[in-house]
Parts: sequence; structure tokens; C-alpha cells
Amino acid sequence: MYALVRLKPASTPEEPSPTRFHHLLEKMGNVESSSHYQKHLSRFLPDEQADIDSVFVAISGSGEAVGGKGGKPAKRDVTLTMLKAHVKEALPESMVVRLYNGMKSIPLSEKSPGSNGQVRKEQFVIFMSAVFKGNAEEKKGIVMKMISNTDSTVKGSHIIEFAEDLVGSVVHVLSCRKMLKGWNLKNVQNSTTGIKALASQLVSELKSADGKRLEGGQALDAVCDESSIEDWVFRVPQVSAFLTVVVQQGLLILHSLPDQEQETFPLLPECQGVRGSRFVSLLNIPSVTYINSHLPSELQHKWRLLFASQVHGESFTQLCGHIVNQGPCVLVLKDTDGYVFGGFSSCSWVVKPQFQGNNGCFLFSVSPSLEVFTYTGYNDHYMYLNHGQQTMPNGLGMGGQHEYFGLWIDSNYGRGHSKAKPRCTTYNSPQLSAKENFTLDAMEVWAVGDLPESAAGTGQKSILDADPEAQALLEMIGKGRKSDGLRDPADGDGGDN
Repeated sequence: MYALVRLKPASTPEEPSPTRFHHLLEKMGNVESSSHYQKHLSRFLPDEQADIDSVFVAISGSGEAVGGKGGKPAKRDVTLTMLKAHVKEALPESMVVRLYNGMKSIPLSEKSPGSNGQVRKEQFVIFMSAVFKGNAEEKKGIVMKMISNTDSTVKGSHIIEFAEDLVGSVVHVLSCRKMLKGWNLKNVQNSTTGIKALASQLVSELKSADGKRLEGGQALDAVCDESSIEDWVFRVPQVSAFLTVVVQQGLLILHSLPDQEQETFPLLPECQGVRGSRFVSLLNIPSVTYINSHLPSELQHKWRLLFASQVHGESFTQLCGHIVNQGPCVLVLKDTDGYVFGGFSSCSWVVKPQFQGNNGCFLFSVSPSLEVFTYTGYNDHYMYLNHGQQTMPNGLGMGGQHEYFGLWIDSNYGRGHSKAKPRCTTYNSPQLSAKENFTLDAMEVWAVGDLPESAAGTGQKSILDADPEAQALLEMIGKGRKSDGLRDPADGDGGDN
């Protein structure tokens, strides 16, 4: 006989209580948050991850044991006071506060303690990921909070303040870390006006929430949202580049690793050829940075002073003798009204009664405003240098046409013009000088990039090298130097470190 067995009725699954359901969601949120964190962490190489970790420990003191020796390492968050203590004098205090607000803006899951006004390690890592590896979309929220820590939209006036703070912090930290690459602050103009000019130039590319370009006084009251900031960061690479420098050098993070040694965006070129304190450039650090960013990438690493009127004298013959056949150059002029402007010649200057150069040339203004004016395609009147001709204009010019140049220095040194009504045909530049016909106050010329082979092969072996005027005169009458073929090989590139 079979025994009857009473079977238990099948149990129905328990209905999760509201509390358990809430904990389940929190757990899922933590997994999602952890996954998001790991995604950002994986952007960095192991050495980079270790460097980021060590900097966070140094700032927060997380490596210190709790309860003396043998205790577990403390897990601490970063406070503003800690960040200021770590940065010390490397950055202005206002920028340290902005960086802290940017870090705090990184969202965390509800369960993660991060709303106590401090920065968690996850936020620190994700912030670094956005700054060093992120695109404009990833950076927009951080930049928004760095501009204003309270609003979802920001005013144009706040953006201008942020831009000035950002540019000023770059100059400050490069000077503090002794990274000016040979540019001595005693040999350049004061950076205060340059900081404001460069900040204004950066903000001029900004569009308000309704898509309009900000111009003049209306820029101060314009309202910008996250999409405006994203568009700005995307179209103006200097914003990201400057922020990277501020974070990297201010916090001394990811600055000494082998693959970080080569700058992807060289801000300052190496300065060569300046001797003593007699020479003071017409440029300041921000304007050098801005002009350099518009040069071809292969020319951005080095500037070498060729001619300065305050050193070599006010002579057109001296000017020609120092700049002919020296490769691409940056010319900077100052008129007696204080306007500073100039041009970039993409090829070596050659004395001849024809236009020369190519569409890589451009004109620029430094003061009262900072701006670059590039090739329009209208004509090929890029650059011109001539002397001693009776039928052709004698002088140095860029853009426009004979007697109507965008930039002109007469062979009768000291006089010049910038004619553009309404604009220079070659470069679309306005009148660069205060007056159409101006008096030259000072001038300097920098060779950019490496010395061309034609110049590198000439050592100081000829008496003509010691007399640029004689050399220039021969060039002007079409006589080459017969002794060049008899020279000894050059010892180096002729630059001054």
C-alpha cells in the first residue's frame, strides 16, 4: 500500500516591501555609478592612475592611519582648505575655488556621501578624466560650475570674469613653475592688459542661449546655458588647453609622466636670441600665446629674435640685413599712438620687386584689441620687400596692393601706413594703426620654428656677417655673396639658449 503524503502548497514569491525595493534601487544605482567611475578610470594608463591616486592621497591625507600605527588608512574626502593647502601659491585663490566647484559638480548616486560639500575620490577621478580626456560635452557642466556655482544659466559678465581668471592663472602658474621657456617677465610687457585682451578675444567667440554672437556691451548681460558653453568649448580650443595647464601644473598631476612630456598644445614657444635687460618686447605672455596658436604646428616650438629697433637701430637696411633668408617670421610694430600690430610671413623674406609668400601668412592686432586676420582668397599679395628701385615701391608690406597695403613700412624708416577702407583685400583686416599714415615707434622681428637649411649652413666666417648693412645692400642690388661656398660647416643652428 502506498502511503499518502501531504504536499505543502506551493509558496508564492514574497512581495518586496517598499524598504527592500528602495534598497534594491540604491544597490543598482551604486553599480551604475561604479561602472561610470570605472569607465572614466580606464581612460588612464596604469602609471597615470597611480599618479592621480597619489595626488588625491597627498591632498586629502587619505594615507594616514586611523588610531596611530597599525590602524587602517583613513578614507577622506577633499575639502577646499585641503586643496588650497596643496596648491599653495601656484594658482590664484579664485581659481582654486573654481576648480573645487568643478569637482563638486560631478554627480554621484544618492547613497554615495558627496553632498557634504566635499569632493570624493570618484568625483576627483571623473573630473580629471573630463579635463584631460573629455570632449566638449563632458566639460560643459564642469565649466558651467566653474563660472558660477549657483545657477543653471550664466551671465556674459561671469564668463568674462572666468576667462580673465583662466588666462591669468595660466600666466601665474607657468611663472610659478618656472615654465616660461626663456621668456623673462622683465623682457616683456606687463601681462595685465594682455590677460584682459585675450579673455575678451576668447569670449568674443561665445554665443548666447538664443544663438546670437555676443558683441560689445550686450555681452555682459547675455544669458548662456549649457549648450552655449559646450559650443564655446568646442569651437575655442584655448579654453580646454588653458584649463588643462591650470590643473596639470597647479595640482602637479600627470605632469611628469613620459607620455605627458610632449605638449599636444604648446602654449609658449621657447624664446631665443634675447640678451640682457636692454630689450623689452612689444608683446606680453598672453599675446605671444595667442599669436603662436595661429602658427603652423611645426613652427610653434621656438621663437628667435632677429631684429629689434631698440637694439639694432632704426634703419631699414639693418632690418633687411637681419631678416632676409631667415625663414618664417613674426613682425611686431608699435606706432607713436600706442597701437601694437603686425604680421606673420610664412616664408623667408627676399628682397625683390614682386609679391611673395603664400596663403599661410596673416596680419594681427595686439593692442587695443587682440585679433588675427587670415587670407581671404581675393589676391596673392601676401608679402613684399623691396629697396633701391625707382619704378616700384621701396619698403616692407603685407596685404592689399601697392601704395595701399594692409601693413607697410617705408624704406625711409620710421614711416608707414595701414590702409583698409573698409578692409584689406588680402586679409580682411581693418586699419591696424591708430592713424592711416603712422609714425613708427618701435619694431621687432622673430624667426619662428627651426632655422632653415639655407641659413643654418652659414656660420660667422664672412666679414659680411658682421655687417648686415653691407649684406643687405648686396641683396638689394642683386649680388650674391661669393664667399658662401667657401665657408666652413656651421657648428650649430645659431640660436641662443
